[in-house]
Amino acid sequence: MSVYTLNLRVFWPLLTCVLAALLLLHHLALRDAETSAAEDGCRDPDPGALSLLKYVLAFALCYFFIRHCASRSGDEGKRAGLGRTLLLEGHGRARRELLEEYYEREVRLSPHVLGHSKAHVAKLVSELVKVGRTDGPPESSLAFRGDHVQIGSSYEEHKVGSPDCFDILVPLRLPRGLVLDTVVFGKTPGGPPLCTMETPRRSDWTRKHRTFCDGFLRQHASSSSSASAAVQRLSPDCVLRWFYPAAQRCLAAVRYPFDQRCALSLSLGEEQRVQLRLTPRSDYVCCHISMGVRLIPAFPLGDSAFLVPATDPRHPGEDLWAVYFPKQEQRLLGWLKGRLPSSGSCHLKVLQLAKEVRDLGGQTLDNQARAEWKGVLSSYALKTAWLRLLLATPAEAWEERHLVERLEDLLRGLRDGLQGCVMRHLFLGGDAGALLPDSVALALPKLVKDAAPSNLWEGSSQASLELVAARLSYTWAHLHRLIRLGRPQRSSLGRGLHCKHIEAE
Repeated sequence: MSVYTLNLRVFWPLLTCVLAALLLLHHLALRDAETSAAEDGCRDPDPGALSLLKYVLAFALCYFFIRHCASRSGDEGKRAGLGRTLLLEGHGRARRELLEEYYEREVRLSPHVLGHSKAHVAKLVSELVKVGRTDGPPESSLAFRGDHVQIGSSYEEHKVGSPDCFDILVPLRLPRGLVLDTVVFGKTPGGPPLCTMETPRRSDWTRKHRTFCDGFLRQHASSSSSASAAVQRLSPDCVLRWFYPAAQRCLAAVRYPFDQRCALSLSLGEEQRVQLRLTPRSDYVCCHISMGVRLIPAFPLGDSAFLVPATDPRHPGEDLWAVYFPKQEQRLLGWLKGRLPSSGSCHLKVLQLAKEVRDLGGQTLDNQARAEWKGVLSSYALKTAWLRLLLATPAEAWEERHLVERLEDLLRGLRDGLQGCVMRHLFLGGDAGALLPDSVALALPKLVKDAAPSNLWEGSSQASLELVAARLSYTWAHLHRLIRLGRPQRSSLGRGLHCKHIEAE
């Protein structure tokens, strides 16, 4: 049995219309009565009663109209108040549901596919570098040390996009007897950590081995003494020109065992990047993913730190090397993983979503603006801000239910850093010793400990950093719209893959 409820939104307008109609009819009847009385020469004996009824109807009409307006505004106020309450209560929940759904659909990689890809790359690279290893490198050239170091997001579990790109450090060995001094490049105070590799002044090794000196060393004016003094520095360009054909020879030696599984090719790309391309020919590599492996020549620096070739457009002609800390970063991530919640931690997901926010914010920019946007918000800058937030936040704050809050904290920290034009390097910053655990801080090389604080955004102008900060805030505020626009330029590798091995697990 249905129960009828009075709809006030219909009742009050209907009652007002009825009263208005009655008032109009009464007015017309009163006017007809006055007209007929004037024609007959007689007047109504009691016009006051009719006038009183007219005023009562007019008053009732006004009362019900005001009542209708008050009830309508009250209903709208209640609905608006309820909407605001639901917005306040459900905004965080709706944003989290949006991020979770987008993460599962677009960001999350298949652990199975990524694991297969990493295993195949590791097997190939390990065979390649073993071929180039020699017990004693010739005194006129370099040689592979025989091992490799896996770096980057693919090995730190925060890779986004697709499992088709890997970075590998290939450590090199100097000729026997050659010792190079690593010196911090003094013309970029506060900038990214750049160094030079110089020969000692009193060493007679360079006089005895002119072939190596002519092939790998360049002469520069010394910055620490008189202008007439000169030093010889190891040239990254010369090392890369040696490294590319050396890697080609090693690849030719190991090509046959892998030839039935995938086609291998080696190329020298932009900025002299040595790129190893794997194009599968069978189902050995899941879903036939074509993978690119960037091989980076590196020289050891102290305890698990490395020097890799660097380019700085502000200082053309200088032979500069950048400092990499792959082992220290992996050690720090292991230490953080041990103190975070064992189940349901959102720390990796926060960094992955921050990368997606960056990519979504730059998808409508032109090529030049997009390059500047991604140059400022590089993956290393995002990871540095993320690690600083991890070190400064209690472990219980990284539970899965705090995903939106931690992502907002990370983006807010990036925005504040952009507005202040400062992003301190984690291992070279002024507060590095206070933030890092002793197991990581004490293992840093002496050169790093004595270096001045480094700002990763030193080379960017204040105006460009402020524009990036404003766009980052806009991107987070309109994230739901940007997600609806989609990512047409991205491939589906790693997201919608269907591997026959996965279904069998």
